[in-house]
Amino acid sequence: MSFFDISKIDDNFKVETQIEKNDIRFYKIDESPFKIYGVFKENDKYRRMPDNIARKVSEGVYRLHTNTAGGRVRFVTDSLYIAIQSKMDGLGKMPHFALTGSAGFDLYVDNCYVNTFMPPYDISDGYESLFEFGEKERREITINFPLYSNVNELYIGLQGTALLEEAKPYGNTKPIVYYGSSITQGGCASRPGMAYEAILSREFNYDYINLGFSGSAKAEDEMIEYIKNLDMSVFVYDYDYNAPTVEHLAQTHEKMFKAVREKKPHLPIIIMSRPKYFLTQEEKTRKEIIETTYLNAVSAGDKNVYFIDGKKLTELCKECGTVDNCHPTDFGFASMAKALADVIGCIDI
Repeated sequence: MSFFDISKIDDNFKVETQIEKNDIRFYKIDESPFKIYGVFKENDKYRRMPDNIARKVSEGVYRLHTNTAGGRVRFVTDSLYIAIQSKMDGLGKMPHFALTGSAGFDLYVDNCYVNTFMPPYDISDGYESLFEFGEKERREITINFPLYSNVNELYIGLQGTALLEEAKPYGNTKPIVYYGSSITQGGCASRPGMAYEAILSREFNYDYINLGFSGSAKAEDEMIEYIKNLDMSVFVYDYDYNAPTVEHLAQTHEKMFKAVREKKPHLPIIIMSRPKYFLTQEEKTRKEIIETTYLNAVSAGDKNVYFIDGKKLTELCKECGTVDNCHPTDFGFASMAKALADVIGCIDI
């Protein structure tokens, strides 16, 4: 596919770069043939849900909805190298979370991990990075966006003469929607492609939307209303860690399920309790509340509801899969992905 390089006649389209490649050309990912998944552009910033709805839900959701967890850009090229140049703000820097996960981009080729575009430790408003393949061949590219930072712009740098085509679509025409806490958002994966939703996406070739909101997933009425109207193939939810009290969980958990089920009678819904191997008495009570939602649905004749015990989510790693007895390591996310894969693999999407 050939492209007219407008930067040759309009300086406003030129991308300033420190990357030393004489034949490099930068492309804005908002334009064809690039395909963006999991996020969308609104008011000059990528978001996971509309600004006006996020404002109504809570201050926490509003602050976090521009974190680009689950965002991906896909395309095909035979370029000898790939560069990125990002414009970012709201950068996530935490002592227990690798910067490559909270603020970095990673690169997959034909569904296999190849490289992390390393953010500099002193990152302030974005960065640029280059990866050399070393040989020219056709590759299907997926670049995962940062989990806990905001991306305002992303440019992809390729050889000016390289092939550039649209990637094949995902196997599901409607995305899986995940709703939950900081774990759902991806904390504390070492890089974006290791969040459990990303692992599952590669395994099944499924598109998804990440609606994880660190400390801010509380099944508010406005959030329930938004989610139930999304066009999705599966709904997965787990917000136990963010429910402030047992009573809050009891008042909202089945309410959320019933609202989604009423709107979408045949949608597969996966309910999960918190991913933790050893539970306190209060945590056991919380799990009972969550499981009751499932059991009541089954008793009512629901054939499209599934329950995953949080202990099952930690089966591979048990108590060794977190950085702080809460947020998973990559090992922990792999364990979660395995438990979910056992269920998702049985659903006809």
